[in-house]
Amino acid sequence: MLLKTEHCYIVTDDQILSGEPIVKGTRTPVRAVVEIWRQGILPEEIPVHLPHLTLAQVFDALSYYSDYQAEINTYIERNRIPDELIDPLVKTSE
Repeated sequence: MLLKTEHCYIVTDDQILSGEPIVKGTRTPVRAVVEIWRQGILPEEIPVHLPHLTLAQVFDALSYYSDYQAEINTYIERNRIPDELIDPLVKTSE
């Protein structure tokens, strides 16, 4: 069932990603926008990486994150690929 939030572009749907907050009209989770932003990509540049999103959707996703950081951080951690599963050829050198 589709549930609206107080953020106009963010919804939850228990049929999509088990109810994780997504950008309305897409299957893109808020965490995807947040993870790109955390990599140092400016919000204005995120639609280059996720061209199906508008700048308004990006800013609303980041606003949602600001209001619900603990929730989104839980989704990020839950979906993180463990280091031991990352192929050594694609790991960045530290």
